[in-house]
Amino acid sequence: MSQPARFEVENGVATLHMDDGKANAYGPDMIRALSEGLGRATKEARAVVITGRPGVFCAGFDLRIIRGDDPDAAAAMRSAGKALLLEAYLHPQPLVMACTGHALAAGALLLLTGDYRIAAAGDFKLGLNETAIGLSLPPFGLELARDRLQPTALTRATVTANIYDPAGALAAGYVDEICPPDDVALTAQKTAERLGELGPEALAATKRRLRQPTVDRILAAGR
Repeated sequence: MSQPARFEVENGVATLHMDDGKANAYGPDMIRALSEGLGRATKEARAVVITGRPGVFCAGFDLRIIRGDDPDAAAAMRSAGKALLLEAYLHPQPLVMACTGHALAAGALLLLTGDYRIAAAGDFKLGLNETAIGLSLPPFGLELARDRLQPTALTRATVTANIYDPAGALAAGYVDEICPPDDVALTAQKTAERLGELGPEALAATKRRLRQPTVDRILAAGR
């Protein structure tokens, strides 16, 4: 199987290109590849971009595993997925999300972990659709949403599974900027290069101080 998240470095920016040939499911292989890529970036780059393929950022946890007949496999995937989200949220380098299309469920949570998030304009769906498909949001999802989304959007985004177009996602707090699809990659690269010029130790310490209380609440919930 080919690597579901290709790693490359340009001008001090490590880019993780998610592409499983389908919906970029947040499954075991993708989670592992992203975690490995973040680890490499700390040694080979100054900043990181996580991006998808045209039209798709990430469709969330692999529902074939979530709804499969192996509960241990489902639990292991959720645990690994949670660990990666926390790893990304506290990543010591600037982390830019280049949302190239649809971002749903755990894909939207991954988007929330970014320090700066750029979305492609277009007919795309972004949001936490868990309750719409019969799943409850775990504490790690709720806490990330509480931390990053606008307070006035939180209930609609989580309890009633509101799905947004890019403009709505910008207003709700999922993303920080919208640009034409053809400009997403370059905008993300230039943003990451700029953020990579910030003091690395100061940035890492400030990010941890800002976000550690949220991570502590997640860890205290135990699932």
